[in-house]
Amino acid sequence: MRQLLSGKKSSYYGKGETIVYRLHRDGRDAPILAAAVTIVIWGDGFWTTYTTGDNTGLVATDSMKNFVQRETLNYDGASLEGLTYFLGKKFLEKYPQAEGAELTATQVPFDAVGASGWRPSSGARSAAQIWLERDADGAVIVKDLVSSINGYELLRLSGSAFYGFVRDEYTTLPEMKDRPLRMKLEVAWRYGDVSDGLRTDLELVKAVNATLEQTFNDVTSGSIQQVIYKMGQNVIAASAVIREIELEGQNHTWDMVLDGAEAGLFTVSKPFYGILGVTVRR
Repeated sequence: MRQLLSGKKSSYYGKGETIVYRLHRDGRDAPILAAAVTIVIWGDGFWTTYTTGDNTGLVATDSMKNFVQRETLNYDGASLEGLTYFLGKKFLEKYPQAEGAELTATQVPFDAVGASGWRPSSGARSAAQIWLERDADGAVIVKDLVSSINGYELLRLSGSAFYGFVRDEYTTLPEMKDRPLRMKLEVAWRYGDVSDGLRTDLELVKAVNATLEQTFNDVTSGSIQQVIYKMGQNVIAASAVIREIELEGQNHTWDMVLDGAEAGLFTVSKPFYGILGVTVRR
């Protein structure tokens, strides 16, 4: 089931994963805005569609797709946070029968190749999720905004340990004072003020990314829990606008086959993995 920032709904509907590629030819630093946009709306006016099949006032999900694609061209910014706000506000202003909306924009990443070339990237992807409703006067307001980066795959060859844990009849894992660490990571953060998030630009996302990677490289750790907690601390310390950050690490460390004096051989033999999560607040 879809996880909404606004909580559980008796009904909702929308359009998922509308792909947009907005290309600028004016020489700006970020000429490509590529994203998969999902829009979800709700309101009592749509309830008869469920109960009687009466579609009066219903905005077709195909129309939502066309709205997202066409209006993205009219968005002049570069951030996903700004894009979700621009689209959500304009949609609610266009269709008053919708009481609220949530939009998620997930980056379709590209890496630069030379001076003017680009190629699709398989790296981590940033995203933004926004929740908008109307206030008592009918004005569209932001109720919540979450930024995230997902799909990290990180590897360091040493500087990670795991020992001293509970040993009993279920324990087969050997203790290791120095091991290679391979992990996946997902992070999401909220702002001290929603307006800070709407002013977010690509530099903040780049700074968060750089802090996470630098912390992973620098911290000699006794556990993955220690690594992700330190990541959260460093992000909070580096950015005054971030109020809290959630991190979930997945332990995908390889199994050792042979260990030599100068090299070791490892393999992937398990489909399962450890899950480790923490929230760090200012």
